Order: sequence, then structure tokens, then C-alpha cells
Amino acid sequence: MDKTSCRLTVFFENPFWVGIIECNEDGKLTVSKITFYKEPKDYEIRNFILKKYNQLNFSPAVENVVIEKQKSYKKRQRDVRKQVQLQGVGTKSQQALKLQHDQSKSEHILQNKKQKELDKMRLFALKQQKKKEKQESLLMAGTVAFSIVAAVAIFMVLPYFLSSLMKPIVPSYHLRTVIEGFVRIGIFIIYILLISRMEDIQRTFMYHGAEHKCINCIEHGLPLTVENVRNSSRQHKRCGTSFLFFVLAISIILLLLIRVESPLMRVVVRIVLLPVIAGVSYEVLKLAGNSDNPVVNLLSKPGMAIQKMTTSEPDDGMIEVAIQAVEAVFDWRAYEAENFKTAEDL
Repeated sequence: MDKTSCRLTVFFENPFWVGIIECNEDGKLTVSKITFYKEPKDYEIRNFILKKYNQLNFSPAVENVVIEKQKSYKKRQRDVRKQVQLQGVGTKSQQALKLQHDQSKSEHILQNKKQKELDKMRLFALKQQKKKEKQESLLMAGTVAFSIVAAVAIFMVLPYFLSSLMKPIVPSYHLRTVIEGFVRIGIFIIYILLISRMEDIQRTFMYHGAEHKCINCIEHGLPLTVENVRNSSRQHKRCGTSFLFFVLAISIILLLLIRVESPLMRVVVRIVLLPVIAGVSYEVLKLAGNSDNPVVNLLSKPGMAIQKMTTSEPDDGMIEVAIQAVEAVFDWRAYEAENFKTAEDL
């Protein structure tokens, strides 16, 4: 019958105290190394073995056939004294510890290799993401640049060349400039009619209408509810559509006042004056939004009429979205309490 025996050897291995547990079972030797750091007491060793023995990591087993011989009493005493004086472990235990070390080293190398592969994949994914973001950024910049150039070409340069074709029939520069302005407005209206046939743009115009209805509801002192918003007008004097109409209309006036003879300079003047035209148009729009003067209302009517094409009646879901958007950026209750003396807890 095979027997199992275990032996614990504690010794100082600079700079720590360590323990080696050697277990011999069925001719197989397994070893576990324990680091105690400081010199352990007997009771500390006992408690450690009782509580953490099952958690010890033993080495792979090595052959260790022990042939027991009958020993005399004096021989057994000499063996005991030798074991007391012995520090360290036997050759078989050293072999077992080396196997455990080699196994741990192999696992560590494999783990490091896997981690490097993961880091490499993560770095590659990060580079791809940055590359994609850069491409999207360049694409967006290119789209914006193309849109600006196309808008200037279509709404400023093209009307000039079309009106220039009428020079044999209409020799007057001022009359051709007026015709150019109306051609520009006509192109703008045709552009709106064309894009309004797209399904996504139609939904955009519905949300545009919901936005106007919310602002009109607030500016009339009504609580911002779905019913009140639904009953409000979808047209507003300060709309961007009205701003664009003022840009087109005011460009006629400024171009009538500034005349140059060179065809090339006329194109340059139309482009260079765009910021000036936009600034004047903004001030006119701001005045129109804060005034009920009959003349100002009359000037606002063309822009309000074009808004019928750029806004549509929204459904209740879109109205709720518009209400949430307004409440996220504007305290309409405080505004109404200040301007209409309503309760802030509406």
C-alpha cells in the first residue's frame, strides 16, 4: 500500500524567509514554495498550513521512488540531527521547483504574447478610427467648401451672367441689376421647390414649423403645451427664410449704388459685398422681429410668404420634440412671468 508523506522546510533565503513543502504520494514528488518574508513563528506556520494549504500551488510531479530500509535507533537519531541542521531542499525538490518555474515562465511568456497581440490590435483599431475620423472631417470640410462655392456661384454669379445676356435688349445697367435681383430670387424659390420634394426635407420643414409654433406660443404668453403650440402660427418674422429673402432683396439695392465697368470686377464686387449684405439684412430682420410698424410688416410679407414653402404643419410627436428642445435651452416660464405677468409654475 502506497503512503503519502509531506515535509515542510523553513529556511532563510536572502532577503526573505521561505518554506518548501514536499509531498510524496505514490512515488511522485510535488513541491510548493512559500515566501514568509520575515521569520515565522511556529504557531504562524501551523495556522498557515491549516488555513491555506488547499490554496497552495504545487509543482508538476517528478518520480521519487523511496526505498525504505530498516534503520537502527542510533541511525534514526543521526538522521533527525541532520534534518535539524539541514537548510534548503533536496535534488528532487529542486527539480520539481524548476519544473514549476519553467511552467510559470512559459505561461507568462504566452500571456505577454497574447497581451502584445491585443495591444497591437487595439492600436490598429485606434489608428483606423482616427483615420476614419480624419477622412470624415476632410469630407465634411470639402462638402462645406463646395456648398459655399456652389451657393455663391448659383445665387450671386449665375444671375449676373444671365442678366448680362440681356444687354443688347436692356442697355441700362440699373435695369439689368434689378432684373438680376429678381432672377436671383426666382432661382432661390425654384431651389426651395425642388428640395421640398425630398422626403427627408419634408420632415425637416415639419420640424421647422414646430419650432416656429413653439416660439409664437411663448411670445403670445401661452403655456407651452401641445394644444397651444398646435394652434399657433408656423410663420415667424425672425425666420432664417426671411433673412435669406432680405439678403436677396438688399443685394439689389447695394449693387445699384455700387457700379464698376469691368465685368470681372462686377463679379468680385458681388462676392466681396456678401458679408456687408448679410450684416445689413440681419439688422433689418432684427428690426422686423421687434416692430409692428405697418411699413416693417409690409417688408416682412414676402419672407413670410416664402415660409409657407419652408415650413409645414407638424404632427403632435414633432411638437413634443420641439417643446423638449425649447425647454432644454430656454426658461419660457420665467420669460412669460416677466413679460406677461403669468405664474412661473405653469
